[in-house]
Amino acid sequence: MAANRYRLVIGNKNWSSWSLRPWLAMRRAGLAFDEINVRLRLPESKAEILKHSPSGMVPTLIDGDLAVWDSLAILEYLAERHPEAKLWPREAKARAIARSASAEMHSGFGPLRQHCSMEVLASAPEATLPPEVAANVQRIVALWRQCLEAFGTGGPFLFGTFSAADAMYAPVAARFRTYIPDLRLHGDDGTAQAYVETIFAMPEMAAWIEGARAETAA
Repeated sequence: MAANRYRLVIGNKNWSSWSLRPWLAMRRAGLAFDEINVRLRLPESKAEILKHSPSGMVPTLIDGDLAVWDSLAILEYLAERHPEAKLWPREAKARAIARSASAEMHSGFGPLRQHCSMEVLASAPEATLPPEVAANVQRIVALWRQCLEAFGTGGPFLFGTFSAADAMYAPVAARFRTYIPDLRLHGDDGTAQAYVETIFAMPEMAAWIEGARAETAA
């Protein structure tokens, strides 16, 4: 266990998709941490983040004198420090696919991220999507179905129980709820829609949304 209480530097909960990922995983795993909230999209935002993060971006996990930046790196660090949290599936094949799916999210789906930025408090359904965005959505729908069918027999998450892969895709679920509420238009047989509902049924996700409302009202 960590000798120091973790600190997690995050951005606005309404917008910061990368911040949501480790925050959700840590809350779900019961890992205690203090939040350092930096308001984004302000002239002083970069300077405030640089006080904590060498990348000048959120999130950053601070463990004593160590700063770990980048969402996926944070999840990997926590998985190593806290094996009891089971942030990756135990079975080797499932773990390999979970890491592959997480890496694909980390490095890909640029058109979706650019066109449908995360805004968890908004509802802005789009009747049509640019072809490159629609292709991203179709790929994610197919990927979720693949994971759930092959590895999801032990529960409603991508690999049965909650894992780092779910943390990586939670902001995607938020994007879908905001912009693409009917995934049947993009090849879904109901599996992906049910997974979105699973993410939003998490009490930790409800706490994040409550925090976004509080920040917006402040």
